[in-house]
Amino acid sequence: METGPEPELLNVIDIEATCWDGQPPPGAVSEIIEIGLTVVDLRSAERVARHRILVRPARSTVSAFCTELTGLTQAEVDTGVSFAEACRLLASEHESGTRPWASWGDYDRNQFTRQCRTTKTRYPFSHRHTNAKLPFTSSYGLRKRPGMAQALKVAGLPLEGRHHSGADDAWNIAALILDVAARDAWPDTP
Repeated sequence: METGPEPELLNVIDIEATCWDGQPPPGAVSEIIEIGLTVVDLRSAERVARHRILVRPARSTVSAFCTELTGLTQAEVDTGVSFAEACRLLASEHESGTRPWASWGDYDRNQFTRQCRTTKTRYPFSHRHTNAKLPFTSSYGLRKRPGMAQALKVAGLPLEGRHHSGADDAWNIAALILDVAARDAWPDTP
């Protein structure tokens, strides 16, 4: 029995965090409330899995502004797991510590770094991170780095699902990564 080539898997991450229209309330900090994860097989050029982890905030609540933006409610995130458990799930179920990963911009990586440091939680990701915005911008010869929704328009791809849903945005970012890879512009992961 012949099998195909080994898959070349990449985790695509997009998070949503508590947010406010203006300054956070006294004592509140922005915390991750949703982790969207799409697994891409760069070798077969397809999105092979889609996951969503809801995270229960410990030091903030979901504002009306945040619900309007993300669609997430406090009642919904209250059913989620702790941040530490979410990081453990990423490592144990999604091989986040060994698999390369990508996000649109550096916000997601920086938010994880900051939240892991303040909560004394082990950082769940490998050091092999790609800011997908950079190869996309370069491959299209753009002067400015577009947001995800604008990048989809540039690439002629549809926005699938709801913008500012971590699961949907990770799915859409994965489509952009596959577009960049099809243009032979996705960097090899070290």
